[in-house]
Amino acid sequence: MTTSAEKIRAWKGPTILSFGFRPFFLLAGIWAALAMALWVLMLTGRDVLPTAFDPVSWHAHELLFGYLGAVLAGFLLTAVPNWTGRLPIVGWPLAALVALWAAGRVAIAVSALLPWGVVIAADLAFPLALLAVLAREIVAGRNWRNLAVLALVLGLTLASGLFHLDAMKGGYPAGGLGLRLGLGVAVMLISLIGGRIVPSFTRNWLAQRRSPALPVPFGRADSAVLATTFVALGVWMIWPGHGVTAMLCALTGVAQLWRLSRWSGRHTGAEALVWVLHAGYAFVPLGFFAVAAGQFVPGLGPAAQHVWMAGAVGLMTLAVMTRAGLGHAGRPLHATSPIAALYIALIVAVLARFAAGGFPAQTWLLHLAAGAWIAAFAGFAVIYWPILMRPKAAPRRPSRG
Repeated sequence: MTTSAEKIRAWKGPTILSFGFRPFFLLAGIWAALAMALWVLMLTGRDVLPTAFDPVSWHAHELLFGYLGAVLAGFLLTAVPNWTGRLPIVGWPLAALVALWAAGRVAIAVSALLPWGVVIAADLAFPLALLAVLAREIVAGRNWRNLAVLALVLGLTLASGLFHLDAMKGGYPAGGLGLRLGLGVAVMLISLIGGRIVPSFTRNWLAQRRSPALPVPFGRADSAVLATTFVALGVWMIWPGHGVTAMLCALTGVAQLWRLSRWSGRHTGAEALVWVLHAGYAFVPLGFFAVAAGQFVPGLGPAAQHVWMAGAVGLMTLAVMTRAGLGHAGRPLHATSPIAALYIALIVAVLARFAAGGFPAQTWLLHLAAGAWIAAFAGFAVIYWPILMRPKAAPRRPSRG
C-alpha cells in the first residue's frame, strides 16, 4: 500500500509541488509583504492598482482572505493526510489549486476592469475547490472529528462572498458583516486548532527536557471556553457596537486568558519556536479586551480589530509556517536568531498598529507597523525560500566514536 512519503518521493517535478505547505507558505509570505507595500503606496494617494475596492477594503480583503487563505491551504493540505490516513495532494493537482489562488489575487487587483461576476467567480473558485478537496478527504477517511474545521473554512468562504456583495453594491466592505464574519471565523479557527497544537507542541518540548510543568490536557473547561468564544464572536458580528457585546468580549477575554495560562507557556522562553505559539494565541484574549475597550474609546475600534487580524492571525500563522516549514522539510525544530527576529518584528508591528489607534496624530506609528510587518514576512520568504524549494533533508546519522 502506497504511503504519503512514497507518493511524495514518486513526484519527479519541481520540489515546490511535492507537498501542500511548500507553495502556499512561500506565496503567503511573499503576498503578505507585497500587499502591505502596495497598501503603503495607496495611503500616499497613488492609484497603484485598477481595483474596484476602496483602498482600505482591498487591504483588508487581501490580508484576511488572500493571505490567510494561502496559509490555511498549506496547513490543511499538509495536516489532513495525517488526520485521515489518506494520501496528500501533490504535483499538478496541487499546482492547479495554487493557480486558482493566484487568479483570485489578480482578479481582485484588476477588478475595476472586469465584470463583478467574473471577479467573484475568480476569487471564490479557490476556496470552493479547497473545500471540495478537504470534504472528500475527511468524508472518505471518516474523520468526523474535523468536520468543525471544514465548517469554519466554509464560513470563511461565505464571508468573502458577503465582502464581494457589499463592494458590488457600493458599500464599505471593510466595515461590513463580511469582514466581521471572516475575522470571527479566523479567531475561532485559532481557538480550535491553536488549542490543539499549542499545548501539544509545548508538551513535547517540555517532556524532552523532563520538565514536570506540562500543559493541562484538553477537557470540558476548554469546550466551555470554545462555546463562550463562539457566542461572543457571533454577537460581535451582529451587534458590533452594543454594550452587551463589550461585556461578552471582556468575559471571553478572561476565559481565553485563563485557558492559555494552563499551557505552561512561561516555561518555554528558551525556544522561540515554542513561545511564539503562546504569544500568537495571547492575541486572541487581548483582541477580545481591545474590542471591548473599543466600545468606549472613540477611534479605537479598527485598531482593536488589528489585534486579532495582525496579532492573532498574523503571528499565529507565522509561527505555524516557520515550524511546519522546518519540520516537514527535515530541518531541526529550532528557531535560529533570524527566525526569532521575524517574531519580534511582527509583535512590534501589532503593538505599533494598536498604539496608532490611540494616537492618530502620530502617523509614524503606522509607518513603523507597516515596515515591521513587511520585514517579518519578506524575511520569512528570504529565509524559507531555500528550505521550501529544496527536497526534504535526509535525517542525520549519529556520529561514531
